[in-house]
Amino acid sequence: MGKFIHVVNFWLKKDLGDQDKAAFVKGVTSLGQIKNLSTFHVGRPAPTSRPVIDSSYDYCLVCTFQSQQEHDAYQIDPIHDIFRDECAKYWDKVLIYDSVEI
Repeated sequence: MGKFIHVVNFWLKKDLGDQDKAAFVKGVTSLGQIKNLSTFHVGRPAPTSRPVIDSSYDYCLVCTFQSQQEHDAYQIDPIHDIFRDECAKYWDKVLIYDSVEI
């Protein structure tokens, strides 16, 4: 099996203030400290517009790992647990897309 790709799109609550948004950004970027990440990216929707593009989300997290085992370890890392516990109150919706390189 090839690299493991983990993509998470977040739709934040519409009534969040600037402090709450900053707390979310601090929390989601803290995930980059977790061991075994090959690549780590947090971003906002790009200013592109085509019928096939969904830019309705607020933030996108993309992590790559050398294996599913490294991804699975990421999921139970205390930093990940803290992020989920402290920041889940900021989002209305989360969609996750996991894939393996072919």
